[in-house]
Formats: sequence, structure tokens, C-alpha cells
Amino acid sequence: MNIDVNQPTVSFGCGTLCTLNYNSLISSGLAILITLAVAFWIRSQLQSGTPTKVQAVFEWGYYLLRGLIKDNVSEDALFILPLAMTLFLYILVANWIEFLPLGLFPSLHAANADWNQTLAMGLVVFLVVQWYSIRVQGLYGYLRRFTKPFELPLIVRILFIPLNIVEEAVKPITLSLRLFGNIFAGGIMILLISSAGYSLDFLGPVPHTVISIFLLGIWKAFAVIFIGFIQAFIFMLLTVIYFGMAREGLEHEQPHRPPALVAGRMLTQIQEGTHD
Repeated sequence: MNIDVNQPTVSFGCGTLCTLNYNSLISSGLAILITLAVAFWIRSQLQSGTPTKVQAVFEWGYYLLRGLIKDNVSEDALFILPLAMTLFLYILVANWIEFLPLGLFPSLHAANADWNQTLAMGLVVFLVVQWYSIRVQGLYGYLRRFTKPFELPLIVRILFIPLNIVEEAVKPITLSLRLFGNIFAGGIMILLISSAGYSLDFLGPVPHTVISIFLLGIWKAFAVIFIGFIQAFIFMLLTVIYFGMAREGLEHEQPHRPPALVAGRMLTQIQEGTHD
């Protein structure tokens, strides 16, 4: 049996950068539309007074994520909420597309089965995390992060700079490959199950297509629904953790700051507090 795992492409004649996986664009576009529709539907269910079942589930997830951000990042980092919730909902929808009977729609597949998409999301998270780190620590504190562990003498910490740079640089790659690998492997399993032949004489005249449909139903219930949900949650959780890691060294840096900078930061926090 020969299985082609290459993505169908269309080229606009200007090299690799102009070559697109059109089936991934179709799947991503559908996932975006469904995500927007679900988001507006959830918004329509939110109301004052007695909450609906949808609102109860939404508020449970909202406060769970809010607690994670406060525990792992900071009390004033709640801007992460819309980013993390949007990533979770979109990744979940993009994964669950594979639950559709894709044999009827050859141009559709789980959108996250293409590394181009997962890497793009990983890069977005990476860039926002770098911006946040510079914002809360300043350029000096941001660069100082790459000299950890901070407990060691400076001359020793310098030796760790290349390792810390590599550790930071590979974050979008590992974040994207984890999601891509799991979803892509699930798609390969679906292809294998649907195209494999069966020799089960004890079943008698039961057609092979019936066996395939039964096995596909079991696999999709596990891999698409359960694993798809877990992978969306893990991506969201790692996003929150990366924001927390962006603050590394802040508690070590504070005593070494010039008095003027410390006073300036305290004054800013007091002024912000007066507007709450």
C-alpha cells in the first residue's frame, strides 16, 4: 500500500515563498469561520441574572484560566486571557474538523496537521512573549535573562548564554511540533484504518467498509475528540507558562536596580492603582 503524505500545493511562480498548501488554507479558513461563529454564539449566551449552561461552562473555563495566569505569570497580566482563550478555541475547532467524513471532502483535513500553521501560531506566541519580557523587565532585564542561573557568579553565568539563547529560540519549534506531530499522526492512523484490508473469516459476509467505519468511529472518538482537546489545552497551558518564564530574573534583578529606576517603577504602580 502506497500512502502519499505530501500536501497538494499551488505555486504563483516566485519560488517557495509563493507556494501554498491549498488544502491547508481551505481547512484553516473553515476553522476560522467556525471559530468566529462559535465565539459569537457563546457571546449571545452570556447574560446577567441566571446563567445559561453555556455561560456556566464558559465562566468555569474563564476563571480556571484566570487563576492559571495569576499563579504562573502575574496579577496584572490578564491581557493573556483573550490570546490564550482564542488559541484554545481555534486549535480545538481546527483539530475537530477531522471528525467530519473527510472522504467526501478531499480538500479538508485537520488544519493543524500542517506544520506551517502550527509554526505560525508558535511564532506569534514567541514574539508576544518577547515583547512582554522587554515590557516588564526593560532591555537590561530582558538580556539578563540569558545569563541564568542567577545564583551562580557572573563569570560562570556567561558560559550559559549560548544554551539559554538556544533554549529560547527553539520554543516556537517545540511548541508547534508537539501539536503538529500528534494531529498529523492521528490523520495517518485514520488513513491506515480506512484503507487497510481485513481478513476476518468469522464475521462472515460483513463488508470491509462496515468494519472500517466501525473502527474509524472508535478511533475518531478517542484521537480526534479527546486528543484534539488535550492538545488544544496543552498549547494554551504552555503559552501561559512561557509568559511566566518571560519574568525570570525579575526578583533577582530588583535589588540591583538603580534607586531612581526602582522609585520610578513604584511611582508608576501607585499611579496605576489610583485609576482602578
